[in-house]
Amino acid sequence: MKKVKPLILVTNDDGISAPGIRALIAVMAEIGEVIVVAPDTPQSAMGHAITINNTLFLNKISKDNDEITEYSCSGTPVDCVKFAVSEILKRKPDLCVSGVNHGSNSSINVIYSGTMSAAVEAGIEGIPAIGFSLLDYDWNADFETIKPFIRKITLEVLENSLPQGVVLNVNFPKLKFDDIKGIKICRQAKAMWAEKFDKRKTPQGRDYYWLTGEFVNQDKGEDTDEWALENGYVSVVPVQFDLTAYHATQQLNSWKWNE
Repeated sequence: MKKVKPLILVTNDDGISAPGIRALIAVMAEIGEVIVVAPDTPQSAMGHAITINNTLFLNKISKDNDEITEYSCSGTPVDCVKFAVSEILKRKPDLCVSGVNHGSNSSINVIYSGTMSAAVEAGIEGIPAIGFSLLDYDWNADFETIKPFIRKITLEVLENSLPQGVVLNVNFPKLKFDDIKGIKICRQAKAMWAEKFDKRKTPQGRDYYWLTGEFVNQDKGEDTDEWALENGYVSVVPVQFDLTAYHATQQLNSWKWNE
C-alpha cells in the first residue's frame, strides 16, 4: 500500500515571494504534499490581526513547482490560515509551518510576530504548527544553511506530535551550518523593546512620527531563547495560546470581590 504523504500548509508574513518562504516550501516539498497560502504583500508585525472591515481577495498563482498549489491572499497571515482551513483545504492539514521569517521572533517579539500568529492560529484550529525565523533581516539572507535543521524539526513534530494547545517558535542564529552547535529547547527570555517615536516633518511642514527602539534583554538565564541564539544554538520555544495567568488566580481569589 502506498504511504500517504502528510498534508502541509505553508504560510508566512513577509509575503509569498519572500526568499524565506521559498526556502521553506522547498524543504516541505521533500516531506509531504504542500499547499501554500500566504500574503500578497509583506505583513510583518501584524500580530494576530484579522481583516473585518475590508474585502479579501484570493488568487491562485504559479510559482516554482507546478506540483505545489499556491494562493496569494490580500489579508494578514492569520487570514491566510483561516482561508486555507475554511475555503481551500478538503481536510485538516497534518502540519502548518510559517516563515522562514526574515529576522528574529525570539522573546517578546513573539507577541508582535505575524509569522508566529499564523502558527498560533493553526494551533487554535487543532493543527500542529511551527514558526521558523532566521536572525537575518537581509532579503537575500542565506537560508540554505538552515534547511537541514528545518527538515529535522519538521520530521520530529510529524513523528511525535505536539502537546495539545502548543505550537513551536523556532529561531535560527545567523551562522554557517558547521558553526551551529545544535537544537536547544528553551523558555522565552524576559526582554522588551525600549521604544520611542522619532518626530520629523514633511516637506510641507506637517509633523509625523517614526517608531524606533532598542532591544533590551533583562534575562541572564542560560535556559532562554536569547542565550541559545547568542551561543550558537537553534532555539525552540513551546508556545501556548491559553493566556490565562494560572499562578495569579489564588491571589486574585483572596480579594474581596463580592463584599
